[in-house]
Amino acid sequence: MSPAAAPSYRLLAELEAAFDALIERSEELLAAYSRSPAEAWAFQADASEAWLRRALLDFWYQDGQDGRTTRSHVGLVAADDILLEKVAAVNAAKAEFATQLAHIRDNHPPLLAEAKAVLPFRHPELHDHLRGSGLARLHLKQCWRAIPVAEAPVARVRLAWYSSGRSIKRLSVSDVEKKLMTLDTDAPHVRIQLRKLAGLPSSEPLAQVQSQAPLMRANLFYTEPLDDGRTRRAMNVALPLFLPAPRGRLPDHNLPPAAPPETRTRARRSDERLEDTPFLPSLRVFRYRNL
Repeated sequence: MSPAAAPSYRLLAELEAAFDALIERSEELLAAYSRSPAEAWAFQADASEAWLRRALLDFWYQDGQDGRTTRSHVGLVAADDILLEKVAAVNAAKAEFATQLAHIRDNHPPLLAEAKAVLPFRHPELHDHLRGSGLARLHLKQCWRAIPVAEAPVARVRLAWYSSGRSIKRLSVSDVEKKLMTLDTDAPHVRIQLRKLAGLPSSEPLAQVQSQAPLMRANLFYTEPLDDGRTRRAMNVALPLFLPAPRGRLPDHNLPPAAPPETRTRARRSDERLEDTPFLPSLRVFRYRNL
């Protein structure tokens, strides 16, 4: 091995070790679940051991899946102390895997493609079932996203679709210019947008808008106030939510609609203040009205 290749080899080996630990901790959690008396509920599915396995080990792209999106596995699991310890171990392994990925992305980006190709084959029992199923590539974000956990016993859970529609990030003219300069500045449409931006006062705020897919949100109502006085909490639940329950019983919970509402049910926020058409289409940047 050449000295130049040594750092890359070490980084890939460390990432492989972190992935191995993630799989091992996940299998330990699943084994503990199979031995526990925990009640579980799954959204539009049978809350079986097979369902939980699919949810926790869903690390793959489906054919045609947008790389920016992740699949959801909504459910509730009543967890005793042993299960909660196993969940904490899985989340710690996910955090370590994410840290290793971030280091590679920042320092050796070409290694990411190699990692996606190599990691699935380290665990043949995971990879074998992919043949013919349209699942062939590792989805890194689905690997490191954390399992949601309630920090205290819950009296009831109310699940609801959250359709925020758009996320809005306020940017300065300088911020937007930097983003435009990362594009192909020789392209005519980018040059046009740079000229438009140059005509704005440097102090004018702009808004970058990103469409968001509907997601499921759980509103938790605690059995007792927390130390900070809170009695409830809202959290997004793309993976099964583990709820502290020493006796393995689920709290009262509702059945949300099968699909999100087609139109907004909440009042529109600051996006009403944005112009109707993007000022810089390549970046989805809008001007504010009446500034």
